[in-house]
Amino acid sequence: MKLRAKPPIAIGISGGSCSGKSTLAANFLEALGPAKSVLLPQDDYFFGLGDAPAGKGGPNFDHPDAVDFDNMCAQLTMLKQGKAINRPLYDFPTHLPKADTEYTEPRAVIIVDGILILHHAPMRQLFDLSVFVECDEQTRFARRLSRDVKERGRTAESVRQVFTDQVAPMHDRYVEPSQTHADIVVNSSQSKAQMADQFVQILHLIKEKIQ
Repeated sequence: MKLRAKPPIAIGISGGSCSGKSTLAANFLEALGPAKSVLLPQDDYFFGLGDAPAGKGGPNFDHPDAVDFDNMCAQLTMLKQGKAINRPLYDFPTHLPKADTEYTEPRAVIIVDGILILHHAPMRQLFDLSVFVECDEQTRFARRLSRDVKERGRTAESVRQVFTDQVAPMHDRYVEPSQTHADIVVNSSQSKAQMADQFVQILHLIKEKIQ
């Protein structure tokens, strides 16, 4: 008798902007391999500037209203049901969704990465395991400054202003409090050896869930 395959599971990985959450997600994807895992990033579900429903979108990309969580939840649900999706792709230099989408097939493990995914109740209810990455503000700002200037075409001054006016206040209001919903909290300031040990422990939990 052929055993019925287990449905896909969703692993939520959250934390502040440039906390190291995306690196952690990438490490899990690498450890599990493309045959068993796939990424669903919150960053591709932003509304476009001037292209959002009433009361949504806007220039503050660190506010929950900037994210199309309805679509993200719907597509994550489809993946967990074993159905393929056409995932949106976001263009940060223009602040608009790209015309192209990415055909994404379900895998045993769906890694969901984003700063606000644990704040949004319907989203976090879809997770089979959730992780929050803690990181101090000074480190997060330094990483964001480097990333946005090199990868997203921003000026250093604009990065500083956005971090002060939007990123830091939204982190304190929405992101940091959401760690109370996480199953596991990872402190990025711990030693590399401690980080490696915790990574192995979490990876073991994930593998147990798909066996």
